[in-house]
Amino acid sequence: MPRNMSFSITTEQYRKRTKRVTRRLGWWNLKPGDIQNGVEKAMGLKKGEKIVKLGQHRVLNTRPEPLNAITQDEVILEGFPDMTPDEFIDMFCRSHKGCTPESIVNRIEFEYL
Repeated sequence: MPRNMSFSITTEQYRKRTKRVTRRLGWWNLKPGDIQNGVEKAMGLKKGEKIVKLGQHRVLNTRPEPLNAITQDEVILEGFPDMTPDEFIDMFCRSHKGCTPESIVNRIEFEYL
């Protein structure tokens, strides 16, 4: 059964299918072939709120890497073609408590189903 993976920060990119890679401070147990439900928000739902499904995707590969190893090509794969790597790192760190540019993140590449 597919697990729900939240794309609350990149909902628009997921909907438009311009996002092919995501970086996470977790999800270390994923492996190629795993299928996930992309959702707007999976945790912190208020009473009465329901999970909004965006679609499904299949994991192609994963690897640990420092956040500050991100390149311009990777920022584009993340769905932010107008952002620099430094801008992406800043946004990521502001949205993930305890994250620094040196934090090891899980780079997850996927394809839409």
